[in-house]
Amino acid sequence: MKTNRRNFIKAAGMAGTGVVAGGIASCAQKGTSAKEIKPTIWDISEDKGAQVFNMSGYAAPKLDVVRVGYIGIGGRGMAAVKRMALLEGVEIKALSDLHMDRVKEAQNYLKERGMPEPTGYADGSQELWKELCDKEELDLIYIATPRDLHPSMCVYAMESGAHAATEIPAARTLDECWQLVETSEKTKKHCSMIENCVYDFWELLILNMTRQGFFGEIVHVDAAYISNQINTNLRKDLEWRTREFINRDGNIYPTHGLGPACQILNINRGDRLDFMVSVSSNDFTMGKEIEKRAQEDDYYKQFIGQWKLGNMNTSIIKTVNGKTIDLQYNVGNPRPGTRVFWVVGTEGIAKKQPFPSRISKGGGWVNEDELK
Repeated sequence: MKTNRRNFIKAAGMAGTGVVAGGIASCAQKGTSAKEIKPTIWDISEDKGAQVFNMSGYAAPKLDVVRVGYIGIGGRGMAAVKRMALLEGVEIKALSDLHMDRVKEAQNYLKERGMPEPTGYADGSQELWKELCDKEELDLIYIATPRDLHPSMCVYAMESGAHAATEIPAARTLDECWQLVETSEKTKKHCSMIENCVYDFWELLILNMTRQGFFGEIVHVDAAYISNQINTNLRKDLEWRTREFINRDGNIYPTHGLGPACQILNINRGDRLDFMVSVSSNDFTMGKEIEKRAQEDDYYKQFIGQWKLGNMNTSIIKTVNGKTIDLQYNVGNPRPGTRVFWVVGTEGIAKKQPFPSRISKGGGWVNEDELK
């Protein structure tokens, strides 16, 4: 078999830890001892994996006006429309959603601000968004739909001639990741995952200080997504979230923590993630909560005994240059929200949460006056 990127990742993962790029050998697999766990070998064909074009650092031709279309005008989509409407040189040309009332709300919002009314695509059809891609002349398609739809919509958008931007996560499987990479290279269209946490004030401050050498060489980052979402993940109007969690285990929402950590460690800019060990606890809360609700509401009976996502997932990642990341995920316990974000260097450290955010050069935290 020819050596290509897909094969290389498979071989490197096997050599490093017995875990293949994103595959998780977890001792939390029910009824399975650690010795019995076998890594997943990604079955790939010889004609895939060859790089067509290097999109890293690629700048698409400049546009005086960026024509934007939206797929999904729910909470995230509507908020994105409002943000985009603040930018000069942007025309919002088309909006698509299953529900016409959402499209109308966005159209009215733009008209009230003196902007042209975008074309609306909404008739309850699951496939109408493709007409937006096919009929409209767009430079960027922004995707804010349920997670399982992100990869196919991004691919279709790029193949239709537009750049793609998607809410997180961009993909859920290794094969979907490769589809995005290879389509982007083939079409020379960017596929951007809108990971907002990399742009937070503290994350950008620490990134700037890191690049100036303030903390010395960075050796480790603690990162997390921890949030009490017990009620959110069982909301009837968000059933796609419930179905996401009853069918999967592991860290299924990693990028709020992992994104800033990768920036700090120059991932794919001089270093790269090498291997990972990941383990999940059992679920001790969500299954019981479903059973409790099912006693009063028959809707929840369909989910009894189905919840797979463990309460706590911890993943330890090592880079080729020997740096480490501790990545945590917990949405099923009554914990205050935190992304942690501790950056450990040879000459100092920084921590975002718990608040107040602090910096230390050794021997104690820098006081607030010095920090300012």
